Amino acid sequence: MANVSDLLEADNPVVRPASPPRAIVARTQGRRHGPVTRIVSPAELGELIKPFVFLDYFDFTPSSDALFPMHPHSGIATITVLLSGNLSYEDTTGASGVLSAGSVEWMNAGNGIWHDASPADLERFHGYQMWVALRREVENGEPQTQYLPAQAIPRVGPARVILGSYRGTHSPVLSPDGINYLHVRLRAGEQWRYVPPAGHTVAWTHVHRGALCVAGERLRSELAVFTESEDALDFIADTDSEFILASAVKHPHELVLGYYSVHTSEAALQAGEAQIARIGEQLRFRGRIR
Repeated sequence: MANVSDLLEADNPVVRPASPPRAIVARTQGRRHGPVTRIVSPAELGELIKPFVFLDYFDFTPSSDALFPMHPHSGIATITVLLSGNLSYEDTTGASGVLSAGSVEWMNAGNGIWHDASPADLERFHGYQMWVALRREVENGEPQTQYLPAQAIPRVGPARVILGSYRGTHSPVLSPDGINYLHVRLRAGEQWRYVPPAGHTVAWTHVHRGALCVAGERLRSELAVFTESEDALDFIADTDSEFILASAVKHPHELVLGYYSVHTSEAALQAGEAQIARIGEQLRFRGRIR
């Protein structure tokens, strides 16, 4: 026989308040420098949304060859998403070629790599470059690059899965676990819900076309960082809209910054910068850089 307290609990179930919806804790339009808008830097918002430590948005009609001349990285992976135009690329693993609109460049710099990227023609050239801080166990590993055409990037509904997994669909990019990066297009009035994987408490979005409502606010040509939580995010397009969305497990390490590098310790940074210097000497000997 049930006791009295069991009967009372059955008749009067405990009602727990729903968790509040995720809020926006930071917004920015970034700082424009010529054709490039710097949206996230490692020493600023990168600390808030790590492992995502850097984000540039570029949008221009080319008039010269160089966009990102030959330069080094270590301790990070860079991901370039080309939304329009054609991109010539080269890196010191020996890879080179041309990517077209919709393509993705993934470069795990590891202990050190040099690369460059430039418009291949005079078409409108726009897209994103992002840096992802690597964990301690891989930050000084061997470099690895992938150059993927648009048709290699899977789609789930309105979202292209650039990094990670979404609703059972996996990106072919060999990125670390615990990171999602989506490119999303919505028509005016369309609604879309993103449910982060377990452990993904970091999340942000950047709108580059149209106007988007999320977390009770309206975004247009800006980045928004959300409260750290595993709760879903609901998006409503005010107009035809296009944006990127990223979520991740929080990067557990401090950020130790070099000029082109991000590491987890001074020793790891020194190892990466020493390798960068060695590769740089080889490039100078070949006349590739001054």
